[in-house]
Amino acid sequence: MESRKIIHVDMDAFYASVEQRDFPEYKGKPLIVGGPPGSRSVVAAASYEARKFGVRSAMPCSKAAQLAPQAIFVPPRFAVYKEVSKQIRDLFLEYTDRVEMFSLDEGYLDVTFNKKNIPFAVSIAKEIRREIFQRTGLTASAGVGNSKFIAKLASEKNKPNGLMVVLPEDVISFIDPLPVASFHGVGKVTAKKMEELGIRTGKDLRQKNLDQLIQSFGKMGSYYYKISRGEDDREVESSRERKSLGAEITFDRDRIEKEDLLNQLKYVAVEVERRLKTRDFFGRTITLKIKFHDFTLKTRSKTVSEPVYLAEDLFQVAAELIEEFMQNSEGHFVSNKAIRLLGISLSHPHSTMEEQEPGLFPNL
Repeated sequence: MESRKIIHVDMDAFYASVEQRDFPEYKGKPLIVGGPPGSRSVVAAASYEARKFGVRSAMPCSKAAQLAPQAIFVPPRFAVYKEVSKQIRDLFLEYTDRVEMFSLDEGYLDVTFNKKNIPFAVSIAKEIRREIFQRTGLTASAGVGNSKFIAKLASEKNKPNGLMVVLPEDVISFIDPLPVASFHGVGKVTAKKMEELGIRTGKDLRQKNLDQLIQSFGKMGSYYYKISRGEDDREVESSRERKSLGAEITFDRDRIEKEDLLNQLKYVAVEVERRLKTRDFFGRTITLKIKFHDFTLKTRSKTVSEPVYLAEDLFQVAAELIEEFMQNSEGHFVSNKAIRLLGISLSHPHSTMEEQEPGLFPNL
């Protein structure tokens, strides 16, 4: 069976690059899309000039302002970004119908069989990057591999404005030296646990057998076992309507104090805001998810009148929900059971928790 040919295209500092394209006075300067600086909002995007100061997406704008006091803050223009994203998607569709837009600024293409009958995926990737620049004035990085996992890793190797190809026979040698923290699905908590187990690179991970990984990481162990061997049979999904989006955090220790729980809830709300903006998603139903130390799972939802997308609004509603949930008969906040997980999801009024994004927030 012919090996699959997957391309992952990732726009370079997309929102910030659009702003620098449309407003030449921003070119070459540290630019932050988000703000204002003193707000509780998060950075939607940072130009490469701002990244040199340590500014990153999803960082609180207040911290970004401290790291780069000379940076220019501009409000996001999502309507513009969405239109540019449509241009890019239309370009992808000229080559294949098997296109999966992961967010406004990145997507996968399965070009194993393509409309232009181009035999080499690398040739398609080069054409697409050239056409993106000609049509939008923006640069993109691309990775080519035989799976989504490899293609995405490859696209990150030569950013910005780079291209990398990983041939099937080179998959293991490509994966082996990479830090496991760079693998999709390995967040900060998991990476720390892996390091404690002596797993720092792809090769270290591959040297663990399936039983060891399942014992240490549960059902995700089988996923880590496969990707360390370059095995990823996920299809490029050409049509997928998202009905909800969220994030959650599993604590390293069970928590019970109100102030502590609310602080953790703020972190989750910030991450949800970041995901909402990168996926251009809005909703009106906020759902709070609580998992107790005995793995009992409870949810509570509230539908508001206007679409929500800011962390502070998400947090306000989620905080109200946890207050209501944990109140005793006298109206005081009481928790008789320690909590091991908190989550927030945003959905359209008629969708359900089961539809929200899996994996959710593995990186705290």
